[in-house]
Amino acid sequence: MTTSATSESSAATPLFDLQALVVAVRRRRRLWCAMALMGLLAGAVVAVLLPPPPSAVTKVLVAHAEDQPNDTGTLIRTDVQLLGTTRIAELALRSLKSPEKPEDFLQDYRGTGLTNNLLQIDVTGDSEADAVARAKALADAFVADHVRRMQEAAKAEAKALSDQRDRMMDELAQVNKEIGGRSPESDPTASASVESLFARRAELNSRIADFDQRAEEARTGTPKVIAGTQIVDAPRAVQHSLPRAAVTDSAIGLVLGLVLGLAVAAVGTVVADRPVLRRDVAANLGASVIAELPRRSGRRWQRRRTRAAHERLTATLARTVRGSAEPVSLLELGAARSASVITLDLARALAADGPVVVIDGLPGLQLAGRSPKPGDPTVVSGERAAALSHQERRLGVGSVAPGTAWTDLQYLGTETVLVVRAGHGSAAWLHTVARQLADQCIPVIGVVLIDPDPRDRTDGTLWDGLHTALRGRNEMAARRNGTGQQRTERLPVWAARGPDNDQEAR
Repeated sequence: MTTSATSESSAATPLFDLQALVVAVRRRRRLWCAMALMGLLAGAVVAVLLPPPPSAVTKVLVAHAEDQPNDTGTLIRTDVQLLGTTRIAELALRSLKSPEKPEDFLQDYRGTGLTNNLLQIDVTGDSEADAVARAKALADAFVADHVRRMQEAAKAEAKALSDQRDRMMDELAQVNKEIGGRSPESDPTASASVESLFARRAELNSRIADFDQRAEEARTGTPKVIAGTQIVDAPRAVQHSLPRAAVTDSAIGLVLGLVLGLAVAAVGTVVADRPVLRRDVAANLGASVIAELPRRSGRRWQRRRTRAAHERLTATLARTVRGSAEPVSLLELGAARSASVITLDLARALAADGPVVVIDGLPGLQLAGRSPKPGDPTVVSGERAAALSHQERRLGVGSVAPGTAWTDLQYLGTETVLVVRAGHGSAAWLHTVARQLADQCIPVIGVVLIDPDPRDRTDGTLWDGLHTALRGRNEMAARRNGTGQQRTERLPVWAARGPDNDQEAR
């Protein structure tokens, strides 16, 4: 039965609990909010201390001989790449009479194709005047280079067409010579040959006329390209707005900081493996969550609810202690202050039934070292616990934090209530606490969860884990009566997680 229950529990446990991750990341909102704020401030500081260099912009209308309505932008992308060559940079620097290297100048400007025929040039400089002069020199150099390339292409095309026409004219002259050397004959074969020569001459005349027309079109197309390629937006300095830059950089820094903070919080949550949900804390400790208390009193409208929760917890613990013949202790994990307050409230409630002595086993003697107030119970340190009378009701308070002397916990109480702050201890340490308490035969009556997630709707009651506390009580009762027998089978400490529902465990 135990093996079957354990296997079912392992099968039901998800490999990655998204709900627990979201809750843990939300609880670490101070971290990612702080990182988002740091990103916001860093963006504003960068905008103020590192303003962009002076820059200028100009726009050039680029005409191409191969322009087509369905062009996908290939020609303008080629122009952008040509603008970023050392040849254009060298022409611009030469007009500026600057000793700067073209390779260095390439880092100070960039081109952007706005449309198929519109090119934007952005340039930075030492000053606004220098940036404007650089932009004008670059635009002029690009236009001159583009016009030169178009002219050379047109001349090359016209020359090729003219050469073709000249070859055709030479062939035409040869055909005319053959036609002139033939005498009229009645031979049908000779007549057919003369007719083919005349047909060839007509074809050559047509092709020569075509080559003449195409060469003329190639020459006349260049002026259109030259006239169409021009600076349509004169170089001008780009005005820099410090408030706008600060807002933009701050927004970018805020987003980056927030994303980085969330990532760090998520990774830290997964690596630390600190249970936050009620069901996880209860499953790792093997005991049910009997109450939840906020870590602080909260806002003014929440204090009444907090006081009511404290009163309910005090009444519940008082009934438990009155019904137990064994001394009860409160052991804290990450909630020393809350454990001290709960202990004093419980001692005051039990004082009506008789004298109550609080044994302070907290690190630093937080209760034994304080000045007592009127009506407070007697508080002694752990060293004086042996001298107390058995007629007095004992109420111990201690800690199960790392470094705890586990064998000393029995002197605080043979039954205990764990006061655990959510997200403080790792799952491995909660397992260690439950195992050590079970080895010391100190049953856990319940768990008081401090600083729970307000949106937690998981069930922290382990209905099949009640044997953990009952086993301890039965063993102690058997030892008192002298009829106890050594058990050969040890019941499992860890209980399976109950199904999630919207019912809160109180």
